[in-house]
Amino acid sequence: MSTDFNELAAQVGKALQDKGLLLATAESCTGGGISTAITEIAGSTGWFDCGFVCYSNASKTEMLEVPAAMMAQFGSVSEEVAAAMAQGALGSSNAHVAVSVTGIAGPTGAVPGKPVGTVCFGWANADTVHTERLVFSGDRQAVRAQTIEHSLKGLLRFIN
Repeated sequence: MSTDFNELAAQVGKALQDKGLLLATAESCTGGGISTAITEIAGSTGWFDCGFVCYSNASKTEMLEVPAAMMAQFGSVSEEVAAAMAQGALGSSNAHVAVSVTGIAGPTGAVPGKPVGTVCFGWANADTVHTERLVFSGDRQAVRAQTIEHSLKGLLRFIN
C-alpha cells in the first residue's frame, strides 16, 4: 500500500476512534484493497470490525442481502447496489459505519452507459446512506487504486 493510503487510512482510523465507531467494508472491484489499507494501520483492531469481499452477484446476495432483483434491474455496478452493499455490511457486522465499492476495473466488462473505470460507492451508518458514481481512467491497477483512495476520502467526509 502506498504512503497516501496509509496516511488516509490513519486519518479514517483517528476519526472513527474519536467518535467510538467501528467500520466495515463491502468490496467488489477492489478485492479487499480498502480492508488492506485499513489493516496496515497499527491499532486498527480498535476501529475496524470486518470486511466483505463480494465479487460475484451471488455473494452480494448471500453475504450482504443485496436483492438479486435489484442487481437485475440496475446492474451490479450501480449506486442502488452500492447503497445496499453498505447497508448489508452494517446488518451483517457490529460496525456503525460501512463503505462499499462496486465497479468495472477493466480491461473488459464495459456495458452500455458503464465504461471501464465506472465505480459506484456507498457510505452508510444507521441513519444515512450516501452514494456516488465516478468514472476513473487508467488501467486496472490505476482504477483500483483511485477507488481505494476515493473510498477513504469519502469515509473521512462521511464520519466528520
